[in-house]
Amino acid sequence: MFKHQIEISAKRNNSNIVLALDLTGERNKEKLLSKSMSLLDKLSNLVCAVKINRHLTLPLGLFDGVDKLIKFIHKFELPVIMDCKINDVGSTNLIIAKNYFEAGFDAVTVNPVVGWVEGLKPVFDLAHKNGKGVITIVYMSHKGAKEFYERKIIDDGKLKSQYKIFAEKSLKWKADGVVVGATKPQKIGEVKKILGEKIPIYSPGIGFQGGKVKNTLLKGAKFLIVGRTIINSKNPRVEAEKILEEASKFIRF
Repeated sequence: MFKHQIEISAKRNNSNIVLALDLTGERNKEKLLSKSMSLLDKLSNLVCAVKINRHLTLPLGLFDGVDKLIKFIHKFELPVIMDCKINDVGSTNLIIAKNYFEAGFDAVTVNPVVGWVEGLKPVFDLAHKNGKGVITIVYMSHKGAKEFYERKIIDDGKLKSQYKIFAEKSLKWKADGVVVGATKPQKIGEVKKILGEKIPIYSPGIGFQGGKVKNTLLKGAKFLIVGRTIINSKNPRVEAEKILEEASKFIRF
């Protein structure tokens, strides 16, 4: 299963960094692929997984360049997450997930708002049948997230914040991970109380968006999703090493 796969990777590389490979500014497919692989060559032993989203899937093509990139990443024994935030009716969600898994992805992200029946159930069923992972979006890292994630909803007769309901649903659905932004350490702590040790928390937004390694880990996050802070730095490897050095003070990989 994906959860076991990423745990092994984290222990092997002594790292809890999930590299968000969000490269931009290059329209040439071959150059974009080459640049991506070059970065991975430098960082492969400093990260525990790689996250890819539409920054690469759109210009490279899923079964043209992205599948090649995934095979390259797998050579380093790193799992690959597709940050697609699946968010449609069940039949469409199933096709989306099937294509990403066939391209080689080890996990996908989903948006809990579409619900379970005729929503995300087909994705979870397909993933867990094939040893893949599903990570739910519980609270995003951007400023506008509070407009809806913090909205109060009546659930089973009780008034709750939407993100807490998403965390509870993640437990019920047996998600393999949840996303809570590093820019919201208090929310990380609240979600951690709901999840306990059953589901790991992945936190994006370290550095560039203002998230702090210390606050994020002390509140209960397990994996740090880091993109621009590393890939846009003058020396990506040095930047990754700095993050790991700080992280090692607060968590055992």
